[in-house]
Amino acid sequence: MLREYLQERVLVADGAMGTYYAQITGRDTTVSELANNREPDIIARIHEEYIRAGAKLIRSNTFSVNTISLGLSRKEAGRLLSQGVRIAQKAAKGKDVFVAASIGPVPEITAGQKELGKEYLFEEYRFIVDTLLDTGAEIFVFETFSSTDHLRETAEYIKEKCPGAFIVNQFALMPDGFTRKGIGLRNIMETVTGIKAIDAFGFNCGTGPKHLFNNIKNINFSQSILSVLPNAGFPEIVNERTVFVNNPEYFADVMMEIKQVGAKIIGGCCGTTPLHIERIGEKLQEDSLPKKKSATFLFTQRPSENEQTKASFRLDKSRYLVAVELAPPCDCSMEKFLANARSLKETGLVDLITVPDSPLGKTRLNPIMAAAKVKREVGIEVMPHICCRDRNIIALKADLMGAYTEGIRNVLIITGDPIPCSERNETKSVFDLNSIRLMELINTMNREQFVADPMNIAGGLNLNTERKDTQVMRAEKKAKAGAQFFLTQPVFEEEAIDYLVHEKNRHKIKILGGVMPIVSRRNAQFLNNEIPGIRIPKEYVNSFAPDMPKDKARDAGIEIALSIVKKIMNSIDGFYFITPFNRADMIVKILKRTF
Repeated sequence: MLREYLQERVLVADGAMGTYYAQITGRDTTVSELANNREPDIIARIHEEYIRAGAKLIRSNTFSVNTISLGLSRKEAGRLLSQGVRIAQKAAKGKDVFVAASIGPVPEITAGQKELGKEYLFEEYRFIVDTLLDTGAEIFVFETFSSTDHLRETAEYIKEKCPGAFIVNQFALMPDGFTRKGIGLRNIMETVTGIKAIDAFGFNCGTGPKHLFNNIKNINFSQSILSVLPNAGFPEIVNERTVFVNNPEYFADVMMEIKQVGAKIIGGCCGTTPLHIERIGEKLQEDSLPKKKSATFLFTQRPSENEQTKASFRLDKSRYLVAVELAPPCDCSMEKFLANARSLKETGLVDLITVPDSPLGKTRLNPIMAAAKVKREVGIEVMPHICCRDRNIIALKADLMGAYTEGIRNVLIITGDPIPCSERNETKSVFDLNSIRLMELINTMNREQFVADPMNIAGGLNLNTERKDTQVMRAEKKAKAGAQFFLTQPVFEEEAIDYLVHEKNRHKIKILGGVMPIVSRRNAQFLNNEIPGIRIPKEYVNSFAPDMPKDKARDAGIEIALSIVKKIMNSIDGFYFITPFNRADMIVKILKRTF
């Protein structure tokens, strides 16, 4: 029935439930969904107001009802879900109005910071769906999602239980056209339109109507049922309350522009009221439904292989790719750092200078700034490490765009070492994204913002663990997310070297083997005991006498490094040399004796 309606007409949906509930009750911090049991008359009144305003689709007051968000038992959450649907059904009874069950994203992390697994989350969605189906729901609106995770499984589960169900998936875009998890509009379209069980998709929340219109205005939605329910605008805090601008006339005008793009379901999200919906209905009556605007995608195809930058291009050539890590200074003095970069460039054997991002959670000069200075003043390709630990998604994207404007086209994506225990009370980690999610973000930016000259993405690979296959499997996931090659932690143990020799060709990934010269016995002991991911065999430690002169210790470290180079060089695509204590002279000697 809903499908037939949408073939001929634009469907007007309701507006916000949560913010309108807060507005009429004066309780800004109360979760509206709890009112399904406590104040059902108020929820019924809100539904009825939207229906009188002209809404032909109302959504149940169940958006945030799950056991994680509200900290409820399954029994308690089930009661709220069922009651929310029943209140909406009763309000719509006898009227020409559709009722949809609203489902919001289930948090992936509990209030106690416990990360929930994929199966657990899918089981939670199944519980929500089963409860809603048992209450008679046949239309489902998944709202304010930031990723496409779980959508296919959940939609297919609904259709298996109720083949006639109508499913709408809506995503929250920020003003830049990406979700909070860094997924772009094109990725959303490609994924959702490829899921047959999903009937319609679109966008809600995140931004006001004009920002959303600007993000979608040049895209052809003619093959899809598009749903658009933006916020009234951006809120402000007034007397400790969240307040949206009262703009129904403006909102309705922009919604008419959105309708011209091809939206078949239009309504509102946060900050909208029955008056906003009434104005939309009036504008629709004034304006007969025109033909949908036909437009082409703004997205351009990825450049051909010969347009790729030096690092990616060299991976397919006969000579090894050579990357050398130089740690940026702990202060603002760049002289030695730049001098080391120059000495490495002068060998003619180094392709990339990599710059780590505050290793061990200790503050160093920003790696993008340091890398940009090397690229400008030394004239060699660079690859800053981008760490997920220290920035939210907004800052990460800003850094990536800044790096791009400086001509940086290579980035190494890492999760980041933990903050030292002694600093955790004052310094907190920020993990909006993990390394795979960040790679997906950059891959999306390559297709949508960096299309003329995409960034090369590298990932880390730790073979100094007992479960090496698990690490390689994760590397393969990173490759699917956009990683083109991988840099290993320094390898010393025969087990790690043997793994590279015998197993590397079994996996379709390109690897730069990590080599780090040891400078002394104390250095070897420190690395072995205090640095995660590095294991120094006893025979290497014993190669250094406690009272060994510095020059002799340096030579011993070079010989060990050369022996490792010899063992792994036929099983890798390149080398990743880590400079110890800014001793670039050791790397220069190793390079000259290797090539």
